[in-house]
Amino acid sequence: MSGNNGFAAVILAAGQGTRMKSDMAKVLHKICGKPMIRYVVDAAGSIGPKRIILVVGHQAEAVMKEMDGENVEFALQKERLGTGHAVLQAGSLLEGFVGTIMVLTGDTPLLRPKTLAGLLETHLASGASATVLTAVLEDATGYGRVIKDTQGHFLKIVEHKDASDDEKKVNEINSGIFCFESRDLFSALARVGRENAQGEYYLPDVMSILRKDGRKTVVHLCPDRQEVMGINDVDQLKEAERLMN
Repeated sequence: MSGNNGFAAVILAAGQGTRMKSDMAKVLHKICGKPMIRYVVDAAGSIGPKRIILVVGHQAEAVMKEMDGENVEFALQKERLGTGHAVLQAGSLLEGFVGTIMVLTGDTPLLRPKTLAGLLETHLASGASATVLTAVLEDATGYGRVIKDTQGHFLKIVEHKDASDDEKKVNEINSGIFCFESRDLFSALARVGRENAQGEYYLPDVMSILRKDGRKTVVHLCPDRQEVMGINDVDQLKEAERLMN
């Protein structure tokens, strides 16, 4: 099993966060006086990754300056063509890395190290090629849905905009946080297309590709749905601050 080489964390931090009504990079918005990217880097860092790579894009220099002196590396996503494309930008830095790659989003400041450790444990123990962290929401509007077969096995993740009416009734959602085996991740990423409502390369498509290849794809449910709450606007920023306090 490739867990022996440990894992690398890739944190997606390229987003603009247009709904924040500010030109500042989304991940630099502060919660309790600390930029949200730092919470995610700290959570990932506390479970012992070999490396942490931040994929930066919008206001890349400001994000890099904020993280100056930290033990992180940077990959630049010049054009933002989706989450799959973002992870691909870290490919050259991870060339030769054999092990697990945990992908996180820079806008989930409430994530706890314990949850990430549980995700990694499930991934390694099950011998999966890919594991997604999911949560059950009362209102899943806007989120990618996790579709399973009648036995509860993973089938696919479908974005809200691409989901059928039946699929929209599913309330288990993709948190945007994954574990992948490095060799499987990059071979599958090369095959991700952009035939979807947004015209983007979606990282969740990697799971479907690997499943079709006969690889094991697994779901790990986050017990506290608030942890995976992405911060997309000022109201959510305030809510995260309230929960943190």
